[in-house]
Amino acid sequence: MLDSTDTHYVQAFLETFGEALERSDIAAAKAMFLDQCYWRDLVTFTWNLKTVEGPDQVEDMLTHQLSTAKPRNWRLADGEMPTEADGVTTAWIRFETELARGYGLIRLKDGRIWTLLTTMSELKGHEEARGFTRPLGARHGADRNRRTWKEEREHELATLGYETQPYCLIVGGGQGGIALGARLRQLGVPTIIVERNDRPGDSWRKRYKSLCLHDPVWYDHLPYIKFPENWPVFAPKDKIGDWLEMYTKVMELNYWTRTTAKSAQFDEETKEWTVVLDRDGQEVVLRPKQLIMATGMSGKKRMPSFPGMDRFRGVQQHSSEHDGPDRWAGKKVVVVGSNNSAHDICAALWEADADVTMVQRSSTHIVRSDTLMDIGLGALYSEEALRSGVTTEKADLIFASLPYRIMHEFQIPLYDQMKERDAAFYKGLEDAGFWLDWGDDGSGLFMKYLRRGSGYYIDVGASQLIIDGKIKLKRGQVAEVVEDGLILDDGTKLEADLIVYATGYNSMNGWVADLIGPETADKVGKVWGLGSDTTKDPGPWEGEQRNMWKPTQQENLWFHGGNLHQSRHYSQYLALQLKARMEGLPTPVYGLQPVHHLS
Repeated sequence: MLDSTDTHYVQAFLETFGEALERSDIAAAKAMFLDQCYWRDLVTFTWNLKTVEGPDQVEDMLTHQLSTAKPRNWRLADGEMPTEADGVTTAWIRFETELARGYGLIRLKDGRIWTLLTTMSELKGHEEARGFTRPLGARHGADRNRRTWKEEREHELATLGYETQPYCLIVGGGQGGIALGARLRQLGVPTIIVERNDRPGDSWRKRYKSLCLHDPVWYDHLPYIKFPENWPVFAPKDKIGDWLEMYTKVMELNYWTRTTAKSAQFDEETKEWTVVLDRDGQEVVLRPKQLIMATGMSGKKRMPSFPGMDRFRGVQQHSSEHDGPDRWAGKKVVVVGSNNSAHDICAALWEADADVTMVQRSSTHIVRSDTLMDIGLGALYSEEALRSGVTTEKADLIFASLPYRIMHEFQIPLYDQMKERDAAFYKGLEDAGFWLDWGDDGSGLFMKYLRRGSGYYIDVGASQLIIDGKIKLKRGQVAEVVEDGLILDDGTKLEADLIVYATGYNSMNGWVADLIGPETADKVGKVWGLGSDTTKDPGPWEGEQRNMWKPTQQENLWFHGGNLHQSRHYSQYLALQLKARMEGLPTPVYGLQPVHHLS
């Protein structure tokens, strides 16, 4: 902990930095950054999610954005003291722009800025109604024919989409669509969420019965309403489904079930979409200004096309369609794939007394759940972290403050620790013939997720079944499917009554191709990945998740999704971008990403 003299020093640094920005002295501001520096901005300066790297990029961003952002009032956040470790001083900060209030995290090294995170907290004049400004709920006094809260809500449900149009239409009612819908609701943005299932949460309920969250509860809260303190660390799928349904109701979201988006077209003159829906058998046409695809960050299922699939006499399913193990007791099952879903499905099938074989076609990164919780997540998302003052909101910002360019450098030592701690476990897997990896650069699970969204398993028990030979393992490629099983490229035949293809998902823009057309899908390009030039994440370097939570090359088209943590955290910044546009505020976008890859 720094003493008060050092606190004054950090505040003086912020004031000097702020004064340089206020007098538009970009050269002076640039000189306050290290030669190797990173400024990650979430909306406040760039109206984008953008990381600038190095003083020259800082200069370029400020040259384009400073005159409209007009930042001021840089200061230490109330109640926060800077900390120092290994020559790096870290401090929580507050600041303002012309239109917004911001919050951030700064790291100083050798008297200059090493990393800077700036995030938009709220728009001035358009704050959420909460705390002292929360709705009264009751209307005291007397008015003739006035509506109750319930009647107002029923009126909104009956008229929005028919007599009045939503400003936003969210396609997809899983956790991503629900979290964003809640943010927009609190900002007063008329929004409809459309979901093809019968009930909110069905996207979880309909998956294989052993599915549960592999991320811990502290990492998974939704906005506004946290899970209760007795919520299980790893929530089962049906419990998550019920929570999402409850959340949708109590947050009063305009949520249309049994609704499918059939087509969408953007009018360049009116700047609005025409979206044709099938709502429980009735055609409804909506004309929102903003269209948000919240169909899951993984997009459409990737179903392989192996020779002979049409000849198979048994059942073939993609993992997303797998209905569980109950009817496969005593049967032979082959699961093609070796990531999270494949392991979960194999373990549940073995528990149900099926004869199950996993086909591993490529290497997989595995980390034990307990080890990941302790070494990988414990400092930010755990009961211990909460007790030390690291709230979920702080943890989100600390994680967001590490630039993607250097994040792997922080991850590699953690996974080296995991490798050493669980050496016997990994030897057992290798002895069983399992093909392990630690990511292209040894940086492990989180970087694999951010770069490609696949290629890993958080072990909650299936690995031991592989080590013990209870889940059989075969490495190789599928050469063909035959009437009673499949044949691998080494000639091995695996008999099967059921084949489950745990082969992953394609880019989210596949949904855009179906809904709007392939031209628009190509216009926005690939969704997800950083451009790290690692496996399944081709370069060039882009520095942020492609197309996620920010403007795309197609005007008024947005993508939202990811795990529960990302749905919670990034929904705030997407909602603020949408609110600003609805209110007609100037939103000059800096650094709109070019398209390098189509899918």
